[in-house]
Amino acid sequence: MLRLNKVLNAIPGEFYTKFEAHNPGHSSKDRIAAYIIDKAEKEGKLKPGDTIIETTSGNTGFSVAMACVIKGYKCILAVSNKSSKDKISLLKTMGAEVHVCPSNVASTDPRSYYEVAKRIHQEIPNSIYINQYFNSLNIDAHYLTTGPEIWNQTQGNITHLVACSGTGGTISGSARYLKEQNPGIKIIGIDAFGSVIQKYHETGEFDQEEIYPYRIEGLGKNLIPSATDFEVIDRYVKVSDEDSAFAAREIAKKEGMFVGYTSGAALHGVRILAEEGEFDENSKVVVIFPDHGSRYMSKIYSDEWMAEQGFTTPEEKKPTPKPIKNLNKN
Repeated sequence: MLRLNKVLNAIPGEFYTKFEAHNPGHSSKDRIAAYIIDKAEKEGKLKPGDTIIETTSGNTGFSVAMACVIKGYKCILAVSNKSSKDKISLLKTMGAEVHVCPSNVASTDPRSYYEVAKRIHQEIPNSIYINQYFNSLNIDAHYLTTGPEIWNQTQGNITHLVACSGTGGTISGSARYLKEQNPGIKIIGIDAFGSVIQKYHETGEFDQEEIYPYRIEGLGKNLIPSATDFEVIDRYVKVSDEDSAFAAREIAKKEGMFVGYTSGAALHGVRILAEEGEFDENSKVVVIFPDHGSRYMSKIYSDEWMAEQGFTTPEEKKPTPKPIKNLNKN
C-alpha cells in the first residue's frame, strides 16, 4: 500500500494505491492463479504432467504460466489479439502455448478466446480450464487475501475502494470482505466505454448496443462474468482509452510507479468521481493499480502507438488553421 502524493493532490481526502505490480508475476492475477491451482491439486484434479488451459488478456496467463513452470504442468492460453505484443511475448517466453484470437467477435463465436479455450479443454485429456470469468474461486482468492490486506493496511479507516472491473474477481472479493467489516465503505468499479458492465449493473439488462471496440486491456467485457458480484458494488463509472493512457503515463512521471493501462483507467475514474463531489476531507480512498507498465511498452508507453491512435495531450492539440487569404487577388 502506497500513498499517492501528487496525481490527486488537488482533491480533498487521502488517496492510496494497492500496487499489485510488486507480486512475483507483476499483477494481481498471481493471487487467483496460486489459489485456484493449489485448490485443484488438493482436490486431486491436477497431477504433474497435466495441462492447464485459460482464457486471458495476458496477466492471468502469465501467472498461470509461471505456476506451470514451477509445478510441472503444460500451459495453453487463449489470448485476445487486443493484448499487447509485450504480454504475448512474455507468455511464450514462459513456455506457454499461445492461441491469439480476434477480440471484436461475439463471446459465443467459435473464434473468440472463450470458445477456443473451451474447445481445447474438450480435446485434451487430463486438462483443467480455469475459466476465470465464470469461476467463483476468482472471488474467493481476493476475499481471502486482497480484502483483508486493504482493511489491515488502512487500519479499517478506508471509506472508498476504486478498482477496475474485468472478470470482476478483484473488486468483488475485496468488496465482500470490506463490506463485512464496514457496510458503509463505498465500492466503485471502473468500466470502459464499449463494455456492457455498467449498464448491466444499473438496469440488469445485457445491452448488445453498448458493445464496440476499445483498446484498454483487462477492463470491461462483452459478456456478463459470473465472477462479478454486482451486489457488493455500489456503482460504476466509465473511462475512455485516451484519458486512461495519459493517466498511466502521468502516474509514472509524477509518482514514480510504472503502472499498466488499467491503472491509468482507475486513476481517471477517481478524477471523474472527484468532479462529481464524491470525496471530502474525511475520505480515505484505496485505488487498486493491478499490474506493471513493462507489459505496455509497445502500446501506451510508445509515442508511435499513441500517435497512431490519435491520442494527443491538450498541449499537442493544435487549433484548426484559418484559411490563408489570397494576397494576390486583384
